Amino acid sequence: MKRLLVLLICLCLLCIPAQAEEYEKLIALTFDDGPSGRFTRALLEGLEERDAKATFFLCGYRMEQDPALTKRIFSEGHEIGLHGYSHKCMKTMCQADIHRELQKVASLLPDGCQAVFLRSPGGLCSNDVRAAARSMNLSILSWSVDPKDWATNNADAVEKEVIDHVRDGDVILLHDMSDSSVKAALLIIDELQEEGFRFVTVSELAKAKGITPEAGKEYHCF
Repeated sequence: MKRLLVLLICLCLLCIPAQAEEYEKLIALTFDDGPSGRFTRALLEGLEERDAKATFFLCGYRMEQDPALTKRIFSEGHEIGLHGYSHKCMKTMCQADIHRELQKVASLLPDGCQAVFLRSPGGLCSNDVRAAARSMNLSILSWSVDPKDWATNNADAVEKEVIDHVRDGDVILLHDMSDSSVKAALLIIDELQEEGFRFVTVSELAKAKGITPEAGKEYHCF
């Protein structure tokens, strides 16, 4: 009797349609070297129209030049990471000088904004960079897709390079420093949203993938 009951239960379970687990593809767009006046403003408008979020690695001296734009980036739901104050190469600096660079740029963040990630200029890292990041509770972010948008004015070529190589969980490196880079970024969003990707901040991407970024540790993607 028990065997018959078990058999009936198994048959019932087989009749229940299987539900495929929903799988969301996520990407983080990151922009270095800003804020950059009209280029950043045009990018923000395009991001808002597409309901896409991004992470901006800002330079302190540029934040001083346009504090209102810095506040706008944060107020519109984007993430701000540190890119140093002067954009000088941190790999050749001592730990004390790196720490001063980071403290100076962190002091310029909008009220309520707490940076989670550091990206050193050029992505160049060292033991002193890692130590300074740990001292300020910052994780270090590199990237996994680099279309080298800074080296060309060809937005279509930049878009193709990203589309050909991007995968779920990638971190894309771009710059909001030219019309072509902004155009390429929006083309990338349009194409990948059609393919089912969603654009989120780096912190949102890490959280969605079950990763808690550690201070001083370097990440390329999630």
